[in-house]
Amino acid sequence: MSLLLWAKGPGFALAAVLFLLGTAMRLAEILRLGRGTDLARPRGAAGGQALRTVFSRFLPAPGLFARSPVVHAGGYVFHIGLLVVVIGYGPHLAVLGIGGRGLPAGLIDGVTLLTMAAMTALLAARLRDPVKRLISGPGDYGAWGLVFLPLATGFLLVNRVLLPFEPLLALHLLSVEVMLALLPFTKLVHAFTFVLARGYAGAIAGRKGAHS
Repeated sequence: MSLLLWAKGPGFALAAVLFLLGTAMRLAEILRLGRGTDLARPRGAAGGQALRTVFSRFLPAPGLFARSPVVHAGGYVFHIGLLVVVIGYGPHLAVLGIGGRGLPAGLIDGVTLLTMAAMTALLAARLRDPVKRLISGPGDYGAWGLVFLPLATGFLLVNRVLLPFEPLLALHLLSVEVMLALLPFTKLVHAFTFVLARGYAGAIAGRKGAHS
């Protein structure tokens, strides 16, 4: 069996199983933690503040953007760009079982380059900052690589650069599958857990009558 056939068949199935089971396990683990009984008298609405916090945290706190423009602007470009590439490209929609032609290939190419540029700028900012560099570990850089490789191999594949089509397709599929398989066990799992984390922080603050 060729590498491409393995990536299209057993490799994809294995990655999907690890992704689904791992994500379910991590979410169940978080929910099972629960929280202790709060004996203090409620001073506000926990549910409303929880919901507000989930959405308000999409915006930086006042003054933070000016202090770290590269980090915040790069973060927005990276996350939005990645989302556009994943759900906006026609072949990706076909794999996901969603109908539609998708966005023009030229636009996806441009967004991919912008996303990779933003990731590179964020990595450089992390390496230049002594505090961020000190608190960064292999998991942080590994997560960066897990996301960057599918973008890079996808760009090379669409533009037929460096290697023939089939080896590039195999590399792209494998890079995506490795990312999916490891996502639940790395910091990338925040793609699913951020709602729980923000909601929990907001609920606690709301019950105390504070804003989060």
